[in-house]
Amino acid sequence: MTTNPLVARIGNGTAPRETLATLALEQHRVIPADRRAFLHLAQRETATPEATAFFEFLAEGEALAGERLVAFARACGVDETRSRTYEPLAGCQAYPAYVAWLALNAEPTDVVRALTANFAEWGGYCATIAGALREHYGFTDEACGFFDLFARPSPELEDRATAAIRAGRADERAVTTYSTLLKAYEADFWSTLGELTR
Repeated sequence: MTTNPLVARIGNGTAPRETLATLALEQHRVIPADRRAFLHLAQRETATPEATAFFEFLAEGEALAGERLVAFARACGVDETRSRTYEPLAGCQAYPAYVAWLALNAEPTDVVRALTANFAEWGGYCATIAGALREHYGFTDEACGFFDLFARPSPELEDRATAAIRAGRADERAVTTYSTLLKAYEADFWSTLGELTR
């Protein structure tokens, strides 16, 4: 059972559809921002070849996620006009803003460590949401594809992360700080969305 109140409400079908629409709209901003940050990290001079491969793989995943998000947004009733005119929520955009900061300021190997520390939790959220969208909201498999993409562990991603970590030297103190802040900003994302359900 998740400790995320909003994901729990989506999981039992009590979150309103409008909150799902806002989730789609916010992710419409998050995905391309994260993709550009990962591509920048891949091109950093201090990135090892293994770190470059890891971030390029992440960027490819974000591109695929962006494609799958379209069906989810459509199922939530989000059209192109609403997507184009939507004003994002600061609490939801703090996470990608911090990822962009990391791309500019942190050592790539440290970012690999910090990101991977939080992947399992995100994957758990996505698994819960994917199941709930089918069971409680009547969404098709296509509309759930965005969450299905992240719901299952990726052995290839894990292998690339392991290779990147082994190839570089991590600053443990920096990694702890980055991971803690990423987790906090992830929590801000969900709590900000959760405010809409009250």
